[in-house]
Amino acid sequence: MAQKPRKTTMISHGIAAQNRKGRFNYAIKETIEAGLVLKGAEVKSLRLGRAMITESYAGERDGELWLFNSYIPEYQGGVLSRFETRAPRKLLMQRKQIQKYLGAIAKDGATLVPLDIHFNPRGVAKVTLGLGEGKKNVDKRHAIAERDWQRDKARLLRDKGRGDY
Repeated sequence: MAQKPRKTTMISHGIAAQNRKGRFNYAIKETIEAGLVLKGAEVKSLRLGRAMITESYAGERDGELWLFNSYIPEYQGGVLSRFETRAPRKLLMQRKQIQKYLGAIAKDGATLVPLDIHFNPRGVAKVTLGLGEGKKNVDKRHAIAERDWQRDKARLLRDKGRGDY
């Protein structure tokens, strides 16, 4: 009896890791997509969707942009090359873009927050960065209240057609 081929759980394109708290903790003014320098085993581990970028940030090192404190676990598929799970990873952007965002960080006190790591349609790993400023607790409470109101409004509109009100 022939066995069915198993469906692979690897991500060929789409989101591999997401920072959902990024938009909550920061007021994002602008987003940019940057390439990511990875080793082969890191790409395989990313394709499994186990990476975490909730505590990571982008910053300068030697005039270039790097992604710091992102966690990509080691790939357990029998690969001999090991890598550091929280190693800084170089971001690939054009020189003018790098200067623009480094200037915004220095002048305005803004932060480059990674919002997600995804694979584009060609299968290349990219990171979406958001240029943002930290929100105050008042702003966060306002965002929570707005989200709750939207949820309640949708519930009321949905139930209105049933006559259960």
